[in-house]
Amino acid sequence: MSVLLVSSAFSKGQNNLKQVDHLLDAIFPEDQPGIAVAIVKGDKTIFSRGYGISNIITKSKITATTNFNIASLTKQFTAAGMLYLQEKGLLDINQNIDHYFPDMNRNVSEKVTLLQLLTHRSGIIDHYDFVQVEKGKHGYARQVYEAIKNKDSLYFTPGSSFRYSNTAYCLAGLILEKISGKTYKDFIRQTFFIPLAMNHSTVWNEQEKIYNAATGYNKDSTTGQFIKSQAEEHVFFSTEGDGAIYTSVKDYAKWFQSLQHASILSQKDIDLARSIQNPVPDQTGVGYGYGWFVNARQQPAYIYHSGGNGGFRTYSFSIPALNYLVVIFANRSDINIEQVVMQINKILFPDLPPLVPVDVLTS
Repeated sequence: MSVLLVSSAFSKGQNNLKQVDHLLDAIFPEDQPGIAVAIVKGDKTIFSRGYGISNIITKSKITATTNFNIASLTKQFTAAGMLYLQEKGLLDINQNIDHYFPDMNRNVSEKVTLLQLLTHRSGIIDHYDFVQVEKGKHGYARQVYEAIKNKDSLYFTPGSSFRYSNTAYCLAGLILEKISGKTYKDFIRQTFFIPLAMNHSTVWNEQEKIYNAATGYNKDSTTGQFIKSQAEEHVFFSTEGDGAIYTSVKDYAKWFQSLQHASILSQKDIDLARSIQNPVPDQTGVGYGYGWFVNARQQPAYIYHSGGNGGFRTYSFSIPALNYLVVIFANRSDINIEQVVMQINKILFPDLPPLVPVDVLTS
């Protein structure tokens, strides 16, 4: 394990932030879908900007308040919700999920714990090939459960390995609803969004009008055209616990600060969530916490996660011990924003050791 010797990069902060601005200007043309980015150091957001347009028809500019579907970054809110309910004495994450799903096949439900759902070591079968959704409709977490509840097999013995699972987080979202007596949207809103003044953050559904929302796009590699790719084009866009939150980089920075100051969750649970709970095979010093990947090959550790849903790509990278966050939300799928985050890190912390890419960890 190496110890990160932090350079004096931030003592030359403004020059470095100008380099970041020039980098992003060069990557994201102003007349194409692009990104919003926020950088937090200490208790301040020291950089926040938008690059490109949020919609190719309206030509609206992306800003720090543009709302994006954050895809799998939703998982950290789901996991935090579980820890919140446990702190209130309403559940035990070590309990088997048969307690919450009595009609689920017991060969599965009596072997899998809530903790294993959160740390991707449940072995539960993926739902994608089994969900029955009417043509033109959206699949929600309830349909995910109905699709897999009678399955009597697992990918591996629960707790014995790592397999990244959206299905597991859909089930976790349903358990939040069962225990709280609220919809996933209302629970997340009342527990996190309202107390943190994340005023325009929400959870997507067919009735929800998203404030200042970006449209997601895929880029056709042959024609170069941008093709709309979001809820209307994807059945599973709407599954709640694993990827339905919309927020802005401005609001997400408030979430990061709440974790830094333990304003909602206890410091003990925040530390657990951001430490390795399940090592990733063949990746020494790297694993999954509760809703985050953790790279502890060096100290202080990196906490990070990516997200992809339709034409949206998202990435959060932080070093909590340095009070440092870079978050990027994109409404185009053709640019690797993990690489962009790493380039920003290189400008601000030239000596920062590389992270293990998320694609490597989830493959």
